[in-house]
Amino acid sequence: MTNQYAPCPKCRSAGAELMKFTWWGGLLGPKILTHVKCPACGNTFNGKTGRDNTTGTVIYSVIVGAIALGLFVVVIAAAVLIMFVGR
Repeated sequence: MTNQYAPCPKCRSAGAELMKFTWWGGLLGPKILTHVKCPACGNTFNGKTGRDNTTGTVIYSVIVGAIALGLFVVVIAAAVLIMFVGR
């Protein structure tokens, strides 16, 4: 069976494995960015392109942060609205 991911850009080894969890993306981020880890040298990269995932990681983190901030603002606004309506 051929490996479905690009070879490691650092050591050129095949056999990279999709990461199941990362500190920046939890369970979903690695799947969205095809974030793989080389078993030979431990390098992490994009399994489709063979390139570094730093830019994708930053964009993903900013988007998730913006969504979380938006939800926080909505919850606070709803709580304030409930306080004023309840008077």
